[in-house]
Amino acid sequence: MKSAIARILVLVCASFMASLTVLAQAPAKSTAAPAAAPSADQILDKYVEATGGSAAWKKFTSRQSIGTLEIPAMNLSGTFQVHEKAPNSMLSVVVVAGATFRQGFDGKVGWSDDPQNGVREQTGPELDETKRQADFYRPLDLRQLYTKFTVTGTEKVGDHDVYVVEAKPAQGEADKMYFDTQSGLIVKMISQRHSPQGVVNLTEELSDYRDADGVKLPFTILQSTAENSFTIKITEVHHNLSFDDAQFAKPAAQ
Repeated sequence: MKSAIARILVLVCASFMASLTVLAQAPAKSTAAPAAAPSADQILDKYVEATGGSAAWKKFTSRQSIGTLEIPAMNLSGTFQVHEKAPNSMLSVVVVAGATFRQGFDGKVGWSDDPQNGVREQTGPELDETKRQADFYRPLDLRQLYTKFTVTGTEKVGDHDVYVVEAKPAQGEADKMYFDTQSGLIVKMISQRHSPQGVVNLTEELSDYRDADGVKLPFTILQSTAENSFTIKITEVHHNLSFDDAQFAKPAAQ
C-alpha cells in the first residue's frame, strides 16, 4: 500500500503545478493548422488572454495554493500546499495517510523527499519536467519551454469542442494540450511523468476555472494514470506573499 501511495503522490507533486497554469509567449516553431483550425500561435495567444493576459500575470511574484486531494480507489484523502516564487522556484508538500511527500526546485536543483525514497536529487527527463513546471510565468513562457507546437485537429472532451495541440520539448515526448474552441481555456492535458517507480502517461482534466486576483485558474483537476485516478481541489490561492529562498533548496538527507 505504501509503495502505491508513494507512486501516486510522486506524480501529484510532479504534475500539480503543471495543472495550475499553462501557456504562451516568445517565438517558437508552429506548424500549419489543418483545414479551418486556427494556427498554434493564435490558440496560444487566445489562451493567455482567456486566463487574464500578460499584464495580469506580471503583477505577481509569488503564489501559495492550498487544497485537498481524494484517491477514491484507496479510500484516501489528503492535503497539499504549493509555494511558487518568480522566476522559477517551487515547493509542493502533500500529506496523505500520515505520510508527507515533498518536491522542490530552487532554480537549478530539482529534488524530492518521500517515505519510500528519502531525499534525492532529480536528473534526466524528470528534472526537465520539473524545470518546465517550476516556471512561475508559465502562461507567458511556454513558447520558450517547448520548441515546437503542432495543431493536430479537433476533438470532443466531455461537452467541450477542443483544438488539440502537441507541444514538443527539446528532449522527450510531446505533451498534448486540449483547448476549448470557445473559451480558449485548457480543459485536458496528456503527458509523461518520470519517477523512480518508472514512466507513466498522465491525463489531467481541468475544470471549475475561477478568477484569482485577476487571472483564471482551474480549481478542480482530475488526474489519472493506467493504475489510478485522483481529484485535486484548490480551496485557497494567495499572491505576492514573502517566501524565503531557503525553503526551495534541497534538504539534507536524513
